[in-house]
Amino acid sequence: MNFNKAEFFTSYGLFKQIPKSDRAEIAFSGRSNVGKSSLINKILNRKALARVSSMPGKTVTINFYSVDGVYFADLPGYGYAKVSRSEKERWAGLVEGYLADDRNLALVFQLIDFRHPPTADDIMMINFLIDNGIPFVVVLTKADKLTKSERAKRREALLSEIPCAEDIHMIEFSAVNGEGVEEIRSIIEDISEETDDEQ
Repeated sequence: MNFNKAEFFTSYGLFKQIPKSDRAEIAFSGRSNVGKSSLINKILNRKALARVSSMPGKTVTINFYSVDGVYFADLPGYGYAKVSRSEKERWAGLVEGYLADDRNLALVFQLIDFRHPPTADDIMMINFLIDNGIPFVVVLTKADKLTKSERAKRREALLSEIPCAEDIHMIEFSAVNGEGVEEIRSIIEDISEETDDEQ
């Protein structure tokens, strides 16, 4: 897969606007400000293809990026308190509609801030993915902010904090030094090859 052949495709603010899936899609999910846009930019060797903001709750649409025959879907971040009830309901309808739709959704990268225990919203999302049989990988972001011993403690804690943790593939990632990016790219390339074989 040529990660340099990436371009912004389109964005949708309401589920009913999203056309049917015509190719494999890889979604990026996580709470506001967990680093989804930074992760996408790092995978694609770009500084600002996915819009990064220091303001939580900035991404309020599903943003689609076309990457060498695969779509990346950057889902709006959840869990930002300073959002109105109507906005939260719109977000829920958009994201749940997308994830529950009959789409060619090959994988979800579920991002969690490595420094802290998963939030209730993180756990709810993981349970949703498990219950609906949606394949996913957990990406533990901001790994560079932790010392070696802090990482070891967080790894141990995650085993009891995340449901079915022993069976979940987890990748430690840093947008600062690129840790974990090659493993993530390798997973995406495997998905791309599987898609090519099926066509």
